Amino acid sequence: MGGMIREHALLPVRPGLEADFEAAFDQARALIAAQPGFRSLSLSRSIESPSTYLLLVVWDSVEAHTDGFRRSSEYARWKELLHRFYEPFPTVEHFVDVTAVGGTVAP
Repeated sequence: MGGMIREHALLPVRPGLEADFEAAFDQARALIAAQPGFRSLSLSRSIESPSTYLLLVVWDSVEAHTDGFRRSSEYARWKELLHRFYEPFPTVEHFVDVTAVGGTVAP
């Protein structure tokens, strides 16, 4: 698959822990940013459901995420920092661009 792919995850953070989650994510983002094949990420918070966050990560390939990051020692630390906040555990999917209008979709 040519081009880049976008990892998409809706993160259902346990209510009342949003500030703690954001602080932990600030530490965790350097772990993912250092990975081969990582291009960019954005974390957004829902206006309508403020305990829900949208994580978008742009990778060179699905394998950079699944075989690279998820098998790394950095991912073990990522899990330690973040996975305790989720209820239920998020579904992660990968997308490839079909069309885009305007500037870049993710920073």
